[in-house]
Amino acid sequence: MAAKNAAIIALFTLVVAGVVAATIIIIQKKNRYDNGINPSQKAIVDLCQNTYYQESCITSLSKATISSDPKDLIRTSFKTAMEELGNVIKRSATLQEASKNPETAKAYQTCQKLLNDSIFDFQKTLERTDSIDISNLSLLMDDIKTWLTGALTYQETCLDCFEDAEADAATKMREFLKLGRELTINGLALANGFSNFLESNDLGAGRRLRAHKMDLINKEGYIGEHWLDHAPRSRRLFHAAPGDIKPHVTVAKDGSGNFMTIGEALKSVPLRCNETYVIYIKAGVYEENVIIDTAMWSVMFVGDGPNATKITGNKSKVGGTETFWTATVGVDGDNFIAKDIGFENSAGATMHQAVALRTSGDKSIFYNCQIDGYQDTVFAHNHRQFFRDCTISGTIDFIFGNARAVFQNCTLLVRKPLENQRACLVTAEGRTTVNETSGIMLQNCRIMPAPEYPVNDPTYKTYLGRPWKPYSRTIIMDSYLDSLVDPEGWAPWNVTSAHLDTCWYAEVNNKGPGANLARRVAWPGIKKITVNEAGAFTPGQYMVGDSWIAGKGIPYDSGLMQSAPITMPTP
Repeated sequence: MAAKNAAIIALFTLVVAGVVAATIIIIQKKNRYDNGINPSQKAIVDLCQNTYYQESCITSLSKATISSDPKDLIRTSFKTAMEELGNVIKRSATLQEASKNPETAKAYQTCQKLLNDSIFDFQKTLERTDSIDISNLSLLMDDIKTWLTGALTYQETCLDCFEDAEADAATKMREFLKLGRELTINGLALANGFSNFLESNDLGAGRRLRAHKMDLINKEGYIGEHWLDHAPRSRRLFHAAPGDIKPHVTVAKDGSGNFMTIGEALKSVPLRCNETYVIYIKAGVYEENVIIDTAMWSVMFVGDGPNATKITGNKSKVGGTETFWTATVGVDGDNFIAKDIGFENSAGATMHQAVALRTSGDKSIFYNCQIDGYQDTVFAHNHRQFFRDCTISGTIDFIFGNARAVFQNCTLLVRKPLENQRACLVTAEGRTTVNETSGIMLQNCRIMPAPEYPVNDPTYKTYLGRPWKPYSRTIIMDSYLDSLVDPEGWAPWNVTSAHLDTCWYAEVNNKGPGANLARRVAWPGIKKITVNEAGAFTPGQYMVGDSWIAGKGIPYDSGLMQSAPITMPTP
């Protein structure tokens, strides 16, 4: 057994070397490596046969084999990658200053933030591999694939920022990112290949809860909170009534708390801290745009109820703000949780993209929240997200992004769109490659018309979603679909009908007048799966939720809910 374990760890180390080496040339064009592969590197060549960009894979891995100590090489390669990426960020800043086009300048500025966040995901990937325990490999690989997907998502979001910028600027940034994206995609392919190896040989599963408690805090402190370490306190917080909570700070508009605004309260949050930091927000309407920064870990917002405590803003794309920055609340820090609170973007349907809540941080939980907007209400942007017992309203793409997001027992209210729109779309998922871990899962949800939706006017149509990116993935299971859902079910992204062959959409065990599959579109991307196959997309399996959701004390179903009753919303 010891020899077998040693072999697995050796293979794992090789794969991790490839994964991290795959980030080395982020946006770097000038380096050229010797393409000669000696016999001792045959394993690298064999490994790279499973990647999409084999030449880039071989050259990057070959550089990683010049040392006899893989871990030292990984650290050296990583530092080199950070230096190179830092140089690119500086070049982007120079181009931003030189640009005379405001949209282009803003795009460069946003890309700098996103590429820094991409660096952070690479850092977490590297630091996560410091302790290699045979009983933890499945959880470890889940983290690695999540963060590599995250790194790629940040790069893709950077490119999205140039939609309204000057054409030559968009071309320039795409060229900067070309090689980096290729190598990150290769890293995902290698990580996915190793995960498949573990599964096919029934290796590395271990006890998930016990495995998750392994000591991952490294001396540089890059990894966020490990949920089970503070689960008892978190359970008390979720079960407690608002008046019984003992927060670190209180926000109250009437001056009865420590702060009168949420933004001021966030300045008190200790940075990179593993202990849950509770901000109690008393009843009231808080008109402010709030950002939970990347360094703000384990922040918890607790309100007096989803309709009593509301955070509202009105930034929009039409109003001159990039979609990414329109969010009333933007969550970049890992392990954010929110309970009994409302999020709103009040810009209105005429202002088009206007995000109420953007979630980018890893392992975020939203419980009993109200999230209101029109187009792009919830930007489930990145990493792992869990929404339970929430109500979300909107018109077009009102749940979108590239997170691995599960919405469980939520009510999705379709509002009346503009007269010239006439079609509403619930989801728009943004997976760009087949190996990304991302996807939107709706489980035991209700898709219903909002009171103002014209249910008796057949010229208004509502679709379950449309494929925003090539490998868009959405699964709807155990849910209630009301009659407003069009019989075709799904809509193409645009008139070119892009991504219909490569998207991945499935409906399983749904109920209601809109759940009839007889007239659904017959794209190659529409999948017919069984209830048991759908189990792979439940939170316990799909996002290893038992290791970070189950200990929180909120209602949580790890597996299938096909026998669960459909609870109709209160009018």
